[in-house]
Order: sequence, then structure tokens, then C-alpha cells
Amino acid sequence: MIVVELGGRQVDMRSPLRRWRGFGKPKRAELYFRWSIYLMALIVLPVALLGLGSDPQRYSAGSARVTIAVSLATTLVGIRACRTSLDHYLGRPGDHRRWLVANGAVTVAGAWALLLTGPPVEAPAERPLTLLLTTGLLVVAFAPMSIGLPLRWSAPAAAVLALLVAPAMVLAGMSPGTTAGQLVGTLLGMPFVAASCRSFAWLTAVVWELDGAREAQSRLAVAEERLRFSRDLHDVMGRNLTTIALKSELAVQLARRGRPEAAEQMAEVQRIAQESQREVRDVIRGYRTADLHAEAIGARAVLRSADVACEIDLGEHADELPPPVQSVFGWVIREATTNVLRHSEAAHCLIRLRQQDGRAVLELENDGVPAVPLPSQGSGTGLRGLRERLAAHDGELTVPAAEAGTFRMLATVPLHPGEAPR
Repeated sequence: MIVVELGGRQVDMRSPLRRWRGFGKPKRAELYFRWSIYLMALIVLPVALLGLGSDPQRYSAGSARVTIAVSLATTLVGIRACRTSLDHYLGRPGDHRRWLVANGAVTVAGAWALLLTGPPVEAPAERPLTLLLTTGLLVVAFAPMSIGLPLRWSAPAAAVLALLVAPAMVLAGMSPGTTAGQLVGTLLGMPFVAASCRSFAWLTAVVWELDGAREAQSRLAVAEERLRFSRDLHDVMGRNLTTIALKSELAVQLARRGRPEAAEQMAEVQRIAQESQREVRDVIRGYRTADLHAEAIGARAVLRSADVACEIDLGEHADELPPPVQSVFGWVIREATTNVLRHSEAAHCLIRLRQQDGRAVLELENDGVPAVPLPSQGSGTGLRGLRERLAAHDGELTVPAAEAGTFRMLATVPLHPGEAPR
């Protein structure tokens, strides 16, 4: 990632395509919807240029310059108003009201300038481009208002825009009846633009909300596992610690009275403490042991719930692997599943177990990897922990080169004589 500082701001100097590949699905969806809204504000300028180019003799040089200047100004201000309004809709900080007011003011001023330049208009057919641009300015100006304003204020705002432009139409030579018809037609077209823009904004918010729900689900799963572990420890240690406390108190009382039973009570305390230590080790061992088949089935269920197609092939001899090897491979699958969900936008994942050259090889591959440095290429604690687990069995974890957008990981453990599958 290439970042330079210009004017106190950090600017990403990568190509747009590389930046696009580095975005996640929510960010890509937002950019798509955001530029769909921007295109509505951009429509005025090309219409003005095409109209002037198709009939250059109808408009003087001064009128043409005014038309281009108004189109350009309303386009720039309209895009900025759409941007701040969408940010406001998504709950991000920004001064959207100021840009809405500026957008409305520029639109009204631009409409007056278009209508009052050039010959008078006695009929709409005499200056079709001017009237078309006036209608376009009003409709486009309503786009950011439909996003940044509450729905109950949108209709009054549209009416105010139309009323402010109406005097300019009359002064330009249009009859009151024609002016009213033109503005009514414009007001009838505004709801379609409002529905489109508001729908894009709503879809953008829904995408981000779903992404937040997905992260919350992952955090809840971790919290639930921690609660389960703490519950197991409480069940194991609660009764034993209470018994130790009572017997210790009894031993103290007996010792103060010089009774020989105090030694028996302390021996019982020692026995319970040793038993508690053994039970805690069993709990931790059970918590830290991952069953290969259970982890594979769990990975498939979790990935499918995230709309990731998961293909699993454990072969015919998975059950014949030594239990420690199965356990460490189960941990590899668990960590790989976490990486797929957190660090990629995968649509397909492959988990394959095979035997090769006297070694058990677990291969994991997924697509949807963004064009940014992957955690596996750095110093992530999850993969480091897997390497330590594999190293305890003379195994290793490698990340061979793969196609662009694909991540591939190999976990290998040697099969010692007498432990190889038949």
C-alpha cells in the first residue's frame, strides 16, 4: 500500500483497480450506490453540452457560456450535497444542511440565469433546451434533499424550489398557465428521483448494518465459548474449593485444641487439592483438544451460514491418524475458518486431507482474498500458534504461492513408522 501525505491528508497512490480490490463487500456496495446517486447530478452537464452542440445557432455565445457555467456549478455543488447527505443518512459526521442550502441556492440562481438570458419565451417549443435544463436542475436539486431531509420535509422543499423559479419563467415570456403546467410536471417527476436516491441510501445502510451484525455474531460466538469455559471451571472448582475451605477451618480448630485429627483433615485437604488440579487439567485438555471431524463439520456449517460454499475431503484414512495429529489438524481447520470469515470475501473454500511421502497433509484454500497484505504473510498470533502446535509434532505450516485473489495454506505432520494409515 503506497500512501503519501498531501496538504496534511494521507492519500492512497495505488491505482483505482488495486484500491477497489482492497475494499470489502460493504465498501464496494457503498461505492456502487454512492456513484449511482452521483450520476443523477452529473446528467445535467452532458445534456447541456449535447443540446448546445446539436443546435449552436439557436443560442448566442453569451447564452451558451451561461448555460455551461450553470450546468457545471450545479453539478459540482449537487455532487457534494449528495455526498454529505448520504454521509448524514449513514450516521457519519458532516455539515449536510449547509450543502443542501447551497445546492438549492445555486439551483434557483442557475435557473433564473438560464431563463433570463436569450430571447423571451412565448412557447416552450421556442427554447426547449432552456426549459429542459431548468426542469433537470430542479429534479437534480431534489436528489440530495430526498436523502438528507426527513420525508415529511421533502415535499415542502420541492414546492419551495418550484415557487422560487416560477417568477423567472413568467419574466422569460411564458404564460402563467404554461408555467404552472411546467412546474407541476417537474414536481410529478421528483418523487421518482427521490425514490431512487432514498432506496440507494437505504440499501447502503442495510449493507453496513449486515456487516456489523456479522461482526457482532463472531464476537458473540467468542463470548459464548468463554462463558462455557468459565462455567466448566466453576462447576469443577466451586465445590472442591468450598470443601477445602471448610476442612482447613476444621483443621485449624482441631490443631488449636491439640487434637490429632487435624493432621487427617489436612491430608484430606491435600488430596482434594490434588484432585482439583487433575480436574482442571482435564477441563483445559478438553477445551484445547479439537476433534478433526467435529471441526470439519463445524467449519462447513459456519461457512455456509456466511454464504461460503465449503468442500471437505478428509479421505479414507482420517480416523487412522494418531489422536494428537487429528487434534492439531482440527485446530488448523478452526483457525483457517476464522481467517476466511475475517480476512476475505470468499465464495468457495476447500479443505482436503491426504497422505504424501510419509506425511499427512492438510490443504486449505479459499478465494475472495483482497489485494492487501494478508495476515498469513505477517506475524498474526493465530497462525503463529498453529505453527507452534504443529512444531510440537515435527510438523510445519506453509503458505505457498497461489493465484491472485486466492489464499492457500498447507499443514504437514510426519507419520512415524507404525502410525501411517494402512
